[in-house]
Amino acid sequence: MSKVSRLGASFRDPSGFLFTHNGGLYRQINHSYAAEYDRLMGSGLYERLVKAGLLIPHREVDISPAEPDLAYKVIQPESVRFISYPYEWSFDQLKDAALTTLTLQRRALKAGMSLKDASAYNIQFVNGKPTLIDSLSFETYQEGLPWVAYRQFCQHFLAPLALMARRDIRLGQLLRIYIDGIPLDLASRLLPWSTRFNLGVFTHIHAHAAVQARFAERPIERSKMQAGMSRQAMFGLLDSLEATVRGLKWKLDKTEWGHYYEMTNYSNAAFEHKKRLVAEWTERLQPKLVWDLGANTGVFSRQVRGAEAYVVAFDIDPLAVAQNYLQVKEAGEKNILPLILDLTNPSPALGWDNRERDSLAQRGPADLVLALALVHHLAISNNVPLPQIADFFAGIGRWLAIEFIPKSDSQVQKLLRSREDIFSHYTREDFEQSFGRRFKIHSGVQICESERTLYLMECVKPLQ
Repeated sequence: MSKVSRLGASFRDPSGFLFTHNGGLYRQINHSYAAEYDRLMGSGLYERLVKAGLLIPHREVDISPAEPDLAYKVIQPESVRFISYPYEWSFDQLKDAALTTLTLQRRALKAGMSLKDASAYNIQFVNGKPTLIDSLSFETYQEGLPWVAYRQFCQHFLAPLALMARRDIRLGQLLRIYIDGIPLDLASRLLPWSTRFNLGVFTHIHAHAAVQARFAERPIERSKMQAGMSRQAMFGLLDSLEATVRGLKWKLDKTEWGHYYEMTNYSNAAFEHKKRLVAEWTERLQPKLVWDLGANTGVFSRQVRGAEAYVVAFDIDPLAVAQNYLQVKEAGEKNILPLILDLTNPSPALGWDNRERDSLAQRGPADLVLALALVHHLAISNNVPLPQIADFFAGIGRWLAIEFIPKSDSQVQKLLRSREDIFSHYTREDFEQSFGRRFKIHSGVQICESERTLYLMECVKPLQ
């Protein structure tokens, strides 16, 4: 019996929606979008964007639509290995996604079409590059009308980038609160006064916010906004936005963990032994989806072996994630996705009915979770009991490669210098007992020239 389910995140666009059918992901195209879809496919724009890696490919399929009375066609988009969100991206990831959106709009205009939305959530990182995943984002361009997605672009991309670059990198987390983009009036107030002397930031944030406030109580029709905006003027707007985005740069200052591997207490032999264990275990397991929690700059993410292995490399430190992403770009790596994540406050389910954006756990489980040099931070820095840590890992992955670092280790001693040692249950014996409730321990190897132990475990009692 076939099972059809409409995705909770796909409800805003009357042109169509995503649904699952027997485990596969499909997109229904409604009759209201038929002419636009045919133009996209017939103009050659779709083929050119797919060839350039700017748009995810799809194929038309002959299956029953989720809502037959509305349906024009059903397409099956190529699957994305892991769905990430803008509040999990580094500064450079958001910046590259913004530039990709402008490139898409520029190419669409040349084909007589235009992006009708500029949502950051329509961009995903595919093969290491930002890529549009919504084929229904295009509409026929009408000479003289403004870019309907201009405000959305500024709220989803320009405002957070400006705040991160000119005020504080942590303000990117405002996207987690304002999932429809950071309000421009808020961004204008938070930005330093000096940004008013930057023509692009002034025009697209400060002045834009003032115009929004002026017309808040006197809404005007789209056809009357920027009346007479020619195609040439539209390209001028895109040039201005692109120059403004490119001009925003985050100085990669030193952060707590951004240079972690320069201050680790590992010897070279211990470091190599640990890398070798990760490589050997993943070669044996052949995982498809790996979550590297506390990945830092991705040193151990790059030790993962497996023909189909895809590694999502999470870390709390924005500098470490930025360095990891820049390495992905420079090397052209297709199987690593660096993301920002605070494990003590992971991404929750957000949006309408808490179903628009999935929580971290809802995007799992992973085939393998790496938790290297992590448990002591959770248990000692954040006071999370070992049984609860074990429960957490049992809920997000099948296999677990996890490192236990005893109190005698200099890194743990550093954490205890400024606080009372109330962690009488932080021992190797308690660790094994706590994780033994949920996992079968297959291996426990002491890393050479250290007191640390690396375990390979298999979840036998998943957290429901």
